[in-house]
Amino acid sequence: MTTPDHAPAPVPRYELHCHLDGSVRPGTVADLAAEQGIALGAPAAELVVAPADCGSLTTFLTYLDVPLQVLQTPGALTRAARELVEDWSADGVVYGEVRFAPQLHGRRGMTLDDAIRAVAEGLAAGSEATGVRTGLLLCCLRHQTPDESLAVAEAALRHRGLVAGLDLAGDERRFTARPHRPAFELAHGAGLACTVHAGEAAGPRSMWEAIDDLGARRIGHGVRCTGDGALLDRLRTDRIALETCPTSNVQTGAVPGLAAHPATRLLASGLTVTVSTDTRTTSATTLGREFAALRESAGWTVEQETRVQEHAASAAFGPAALR
Repeated sequence: MTTPDHAPAPVPRYELHCHLDGSVRPGTVADLAAEQGIALGAPAAELVVAPADCGSLTTFLTYLDVPLQVLQTPGALTRAARELVEDWSADGVVYGEVRFAPQLHGRRGMTLDDAIRAVAEGLAAGSEATGVRTGLLLCCLRHQTPDESLAVAEAALRHRGLVAGLDLAGDERRFTARPHRPAFELAHGAGLACTVHAGEAAGPRSMWEAIDDLGARRIGHGVRCTGDGALLDRLRTDRIALETCPTSNVQTGAVPGLAAHPATRLLASGLTVTVSTDTRTTSATTLGREFAALRESAGWTVEQETRVQEHAASAAFGPAALR
């Protein structure tokens, strides 16, 4: 299918912030539910695609419940990962990083290692079929214990050849990042790159914590940094990349609308801004649609998209040979 947002990209695209559980095709969710004997109670698209204005991150995250319910077998994870790579290829993406929390996929007995291998298998199959290069990130979760996060970091290191980075996700308003420092220290000690969700539901303080306590090289979202001059200087000086996700940022209430999205002025002020989808299915978007929306709402040009893609290429966690 050819649509304006699926037109050839003006420059090769790189996606750095994409959650697997939020990027499962609705048809795949329906297929997996039927295979597993799970009654959905409504068409899959109604259950997995969030409205344009959810009002909060908490509401937005409820649309991941059903995908997580069906992603509890190795086969389901492998299929979802493979199809994501196919979707990247259709979107003009030449390198994509996907993240997931393997500890959320053990309801039917999968271990962390089982889940990691299953996703990596799907990524490899998709890459072989399309030529898209991929990176895999594992998510620790703010509401879980430091020991649980440490177990995720240890699993990442056991699969160092498959895993490109470590992330911290979750409700930053209710849970601080600092308790998860041992997991991130372990990752840093092994040379594993780290990113942290911050500055999405909470403000600059959360981003300072991500940088100073967890050593984040990239910040997931980071759109609430604009009121802190010292933070902006730090982000600029250290070239800490911001993984902005415009449509998602509007849906969760992190920004009031696309026209007001700070990516435009942050890019103009010399920050390392990148653009991703966050959740391709939950947000019903692609990178093509994200850039089309920025062109329409904020007057973006090919020059701005090119700069953003250059930023993403240099900030990617995968080996240079994969980009």
